[in-house]
Amino acid sequence: MCRADQQPDPHRAGDETSDAVFAALLEDSAEELYESAPCGYLSTLMDGTIAKINGTLLGWLGLEREAVVGRMRFTDLLTVGGKLYHETHFAPLLRMQGEISGIALEIKQTGGGRIPVLVSSVVKHGSTGEPLLIRATVFDARDRRSYEEELLRRRKAAEEARKQAEADRARLQNALAVLQQSLLPDILPSIPGMEAAAHYHAASPDRLGGDFYDVFPLDGNRFAFFLGDVCGKGPQAAALTSLTRYTLRAAALHDPDPVCALSTLNSVLHERYTGSGDPRYCTAVFGTLEPDPATGQVTVHLAAGGHPPALVLRADGTADYLPTPGGLFVGILPDAHFATATTTLDAGDTLLLYTDGLTEARTGEDRTALFGEDSLLAFAAHQAGRSPQAVIHALTGLLNGFGDGLDDDTALLALGVPVRPATSPATRNPE
Repeated sequence: MCRADQQPDPHRAGDETSDAVFAALLEDSAEELYESAPCGYLSTLMDGTIAKINGTLLGWLGLEREAVVGRMRFTDLLTVGGKLYHETHFAPLLRMQGEISGIALEIKQTGGGRIPVLVSSVVKHGSTGEPLLIRATVFDARDRRSYEEELLRRRKAAEEARKQAEADRARLQNALAVLQQSLLPDILPSIPGMEAAAHYHAASPDRLGGDFYDVFPLDGNRFAFFLGDVCGKGPQAAALTSLTRYTLRAAALHDPDPVCALSTLNSVLHERYTGSGDPRYCTAVFGTLEPDPATGQVTVHLAAGGHPPALVLRADGTADYLPTPGGLFVGILPDAHFATATTTLDAGDTLLLYTDGLTEARTGEDRTALFGEDSLLAFAAHQAGRSPQAVIHALTGLLNGFGDGLDDDTALLALGVPVRPATSPATRNPE
C-alpha cells in the first residue's frame, strides 16, 4: 500500500503501458497478422490458381476458403471488365517486369456487389530462377473511388457552370451590342456634295458606352450633325444617350442654330437630373452643313460644350484644330456658355470629330503616357487630303493598335467634300 506522501511516477506508468503493448504484439503470430491484415493477400500458381488467401479478402468476397483455394483462379474474382484488362494488360506486364503495382480493378462479391481495389503483384522465383508463384496485395479502394467520383462530379459541375456563365455572357454581350447599336444611326444619310464616314469603338463588350453621333437633314439643302460623350457607363449612360440624341434632333428641327440646340439640351438635362442625387451631363459638338451648289464649298457652323476641338484636314496636306475654347459641360449649369466656330470646306477637305477616348488612350510600354492632342494632330496631318472613309479607316487601325491602352469608348465622325474629277478637254463647255 502506498504511503499518503508518495506520488505516482508518470514515466513508470508509461513504461508499463509500452511493455503491455509489446507483449500483445509478441502474442500475434505471423499467421494471425496475415489473416487479419487491413488489406487482402493471396498467392496463386503461375496459371492463376489460388493457392492461399487471407481472411480479410475472403470477407470482402463473401466466400469460404474451401470454395476458393485450389478451385478458383484469380481472374474468377474479377468482373468482366477486370478479366479483360487482366488478360490484355495486367498479366503481360507482370510476365515482362516480374512485378506490377497500383492497378485499379474490381472484384465481385457473392451478393452481386463490386468492390474497387488496387492490386500489386510480384512473381516469386525459385533458387534456379524459375517462376514459382505470384503474390498479390489487394487494397480496398472504395473510399478512393468515392473521392474520385466526387471530384469528377465537382469538375463536371464546375465545367457546366463555366459553360453556362460563358453562354450567359455571350447573350448579355449580344443584348448590349443590339442596345448599343440602337443608340447610333443605322447608316449615315447621303449628303449632296459631301461624303461621310463614322466608327464606334466599344472598349468592352460587357458594358454600354456613352458616346454618340448622328447626321440628319434639316431641310432640302442643309444638314445637321452632332457627336458627344455622356458621363458614366452602363444602363444609366444609355438612358442619357437616348435622351440626348432625341433632344438634339427635336431641338434642331425647331431651331437649327448650334448654340440654340445645345442650350435646349442643357435645359432638359439640368431640369431632369439636378436634385436627383445623380447629376448627369455630357460633352457635345453640334453643327450644321450648308453646301453651296455653285462653288461646291460647304460652310460649317458649330458650337461645342466642353468637348475636344474638331480637326480640319485640308486638301493641301495640312491639318489643324478648329478651336472652341470656353464651352461648358452640357447640363451642369442652368445657363451654360457654348463656344462657336465657323469654317469652310473645299474640295478634298474633311472635318473630323472624335470623343476623348482617342486622345486619352494610354501608350508606351508602361501604358502611362496619353496619346494626346499633339499626337492626334500629327497623325491627322498624314491623312489630310484623303477621303472621310480613308481617314476613318486609318483611325480605326490606330485605335486597334492601342490594345489594352484603350479603356474608353471612342466615337469618330468624318465629313468631307470629295475632290472633283478633272474635266477633260473633250467635255469642257465651249467658251
